[in-house]
Amino acid sequence: MESPFHWINEPAEWRVENNVLRVVTGANTDFWRDTWYGFTRFCGHCYATEAAGDFTFQVKVRADFSALYDQAGIMLMADERHWLKAGIEYNDGAPAIGSVLTLGRSDWATGVFPGDARCFWLRLTRKGDALRLQYSTDGARWPLLRLCPFPAGNVKVGVMCCTPERGGLAVAFEEMQLTPPLEKALHDLS
Repeated sequence: MESPFHWINEPAEWRVENNVLRVVTGANTDFWRDTWYGFTRFCGHCYATEAAGDFTFQVKVRADFSALYDQAGIMLMADERHWLKAGIEYNDGAPAIGSVLTLGRSDWATGVFPGDARCFWLRLTRKGDALRLQYSTDGARWPLLRLCPFPAGNVKVGVMCCTPERGGLAVAFEEMQLTPPLEKALHDLS
């Protein structure tokens, strides 16, 4: 199921140390298509591996979000017009949990994060043509963040980080794992 990870828009500064991916974002980086702002950007940093069929991808993320649109989390991508990104994004003066689904054009769903946004977990499970996205404040309880359709077929899945309004956000991605899909009931929060 798993192949080596590779960069889409490799940042100038990154390293893997003790199984932790450490990244410093480049300036004015983002993934977005059209909606509201009227522009398309595909210059964010994504470290991903090829995946086919059903799977679960999980990661722990650490960063100190402080500038407008600072973001880091998970990314799943079929191509430049079909992708999902999710995680913490700094907006309206605070870090928020959110996701962007792009099927030709981007949407954006965001809400208040109930924990310490400097350390959080994300889990994405693909089952057929559906995605189940969960987050955690403690690595134990996993509320649903999004349930959505996504075209079947091979994808890339991994982590992303962007800073549309600046550069220099330091992000650590820990405990990355790609496994067979978790077969838990939708409302099982474990």
